[in-house]
Amino acid sequence: MSVRFRYRAATPDGHVVEGVVQAPSRQTVLAELRRQHLYPVTVDEAASRSVARAGRRLGRRAAVALWTRNAATLLGAGVPLDRALAFTLQHATHDGLAEAVRQVRRAVQGGATLADALALEPRYFDPLFVAMVAAGESGGALEVVFERLSEQLEEGAELRSQVRSALLYPALMAVVACVGVGVLLGFVIPRFAGILADVGGTLPLSTRLLVGASGLLTKGWWVWLLLGAAAVYAVPAALARPETRRRWHAARLAWPWVGDTELKYATARLTRTLGLLLKSGVPALPALKIARASATNLAVREGVDRAAAALAEGSALAPALAGTLPPLALQMIAVGEESGRLDELCLRVADTYDAEVRRALRTGVTLLEPALILLFGALVGFVALAMLQAIYGINLKAF
Repeated sequence: MSVRFRYRAATPDGHVVEGVVQAPSRQTVLAELRRQHLYPVTVDEAASRSVARAGRRLGRRAAVALWTRNAATLLGAGVPLDRALAFTLQHATHDGLAEAVRQVRRAVQGGATLADALALEPRYFDPLFVAMVAAGESGGALEVVFERLSEQLEEGAELRSQVRSALLYPALMAVVACVGVGVLLGFVIPRFAGILADVGGTLPLSTRLLVGASGLLTKGWWVWLLLGAAAVYAVPAALARPETRRRWHAARLAWPWVGDTELKYATARLTRTLGLLLKSGVPALPALKIARASATNLAVREGVDRAAAALAEGSALAPALAGTLPPLALQMIAVGEESGRLDELCLRVADTYDAEVRRALRTGVTLLEPALILLFGALVGFVALAMLQAIYGINLKAF
């Protein structure tokens, strides 16, 4: 199988030349350059133009998921690791990932294990990925581990896609409502207020409120601009402090519906990661410490840290996680420990809470859409009522 290589080499008189050559291996390119009396400086595999175009189309996470699925397919078919890396490098759908896989293959060819080589590229391969690959290498089941990793990455991508799709329409409605109200208050009401000022008289309360809101928006815009700029600076600065972020994450878990959904989402990610690591042969304590990184809520992470400390002192996992995970998850983990099927029960917990998160999102969006419609309708109705009351008052005054 030929591969395109891009090289830089020095001529005998000291000039540097560059080019691209098709060859079956890097050693063949080096031999050819020496035959031409050139001194190689760098020889790297070059991704094709179609791959480069695909790299601009796919994001980093999607590209890693697709690369993992391709690697799992090749390894499952009995393709040697070096050949699998070479193929997936050629068809990597992200420029940065292609370079990362190139470095991984070079490290493996230099004698490093695949897990150690992947650990050198933390932007694309997180500690969970590396730990599972290390377990697969030590157990001789690398193709099984890649299959599990690809399934996990695809499930995570599917859930994120569902969340974005569910929130897209409500977000669009909110933007349209804000723009509509802004146009009314910023352009329509000021002209209407000028007509009312020329007529004179006492305006109805609703009309006075509407004119006041319009004046606050049009004449006090610089105040809103300053407040917005202050918020843009102050909020990230406050959240950059670890203690403030921890309190913010802990407070979020106490919110109605939002906190419950976030806890279920964190539980699903944590237990799925833990179950995959345990199924790959990683011991419980290291698996829990690695799975900690999958929880994005800092309050949940602190609970996992406490559980890891308790587990190191000989405690069972379910009591150690009490107060961090929901009761159902704790009960199923306890059953898994008692029956020796902890990995299977962790994955079952993850499936259960993934389904609950999806159901909660569908319910929330179903309720949010009519709520936004009612809110926008109420705002438009209030504006129409205030204007009609003012017009009615002008007509009465005329007669």
